[in-house]
Amino acid sequence: MAGDPYEPMLSVALAALHERDPGRLWPLVAAALPALCGGESLVYKLDDWNDAGGTVPLPPAASAGDPADAEAAAALRSGYPFAGHYAATPDRHPVTALRTAGRSWTGSPTARLLSRTMGADHVLGIPLPRPASPVLGCLVFRSGTDFTDDHVRAARRVQPLLDAVEQQRQLLVRWRAAAAAADDGRRPDELAADCGLTPREVTVLLLLARALTADAIGRRLGISVRTVHKHVENLYRKLGTRDRMSTVLRAQRLGLVPNPVARPAD
Repeated sequence: MAGDPYEPMLSVALAALHERDPGRLWPLVAAALPALCGGESLVYKLDDWNDAGGTVPLPPAASAGDPADAEAAAALRSGYPFAGHYAATPDRHPVTALRTAGRSWTGSPTARLLSRTMGADHVLGIPLPRPASPVLGCLVFRSGTDFTDDHVRAARRVQPLLDAVEQQRQLLVRWRAAAAAADDGRRPDELAADCGLTPREVTVLLLLARALTADAIGRRLGISVRTVHKHVENLYRKLGTRDRMSTVLRAQRLGLVPNPVARPAD
């Protein structure tokens, strides 16, 4: 029997839940997602892009220091044709550049530049499934023919996973920033490891400290309420507490979560 084509992404999800370094989450995704969606390379967008700025991690095929790389980065930042498409609608379904722009895509300066610098003829936009601005997500590239309907459907199926990875990354980044602001010389990763907490349990703990309900935590992390309760039970057991309030207070005393005055803004 053929293997599950989504198994690589399930492996990524499992690895992400146990990864303490937020900077490693999206590289994990970038290594597995293109093949699932019929692509060859991927660029992920985690901040606001415009023609002049924004973090654009070019694929390894782009040569460092080549002036063409700067042009390719500018082409990606311009977001053609996805920026206009997603700005006009709250719909966040994946879509290809060719289907969005029609025949004008092939002859566009963006397509020509990407073909020259990255060897890519077609692009699949996979935004995070949240009608927010700026639009975040991935651009998957391939040469030859356009992405098929099956490729687009596969991208649609993994959108919740991508959203969960980004929520996990953002919470871990804020957690580290809060610990650095406290300037007490203690590393949050080491403290969590000493208590036996997984990165996922840490993110649930951070949201508990913000007084979110189990329903709200589940929506934020893309998990079921039952799973939230399981994580909370694990927190009680590992921290030796019996309720939310005592858990949060103990976590603050241990330096696992910031005190309210040090909590970073959303």
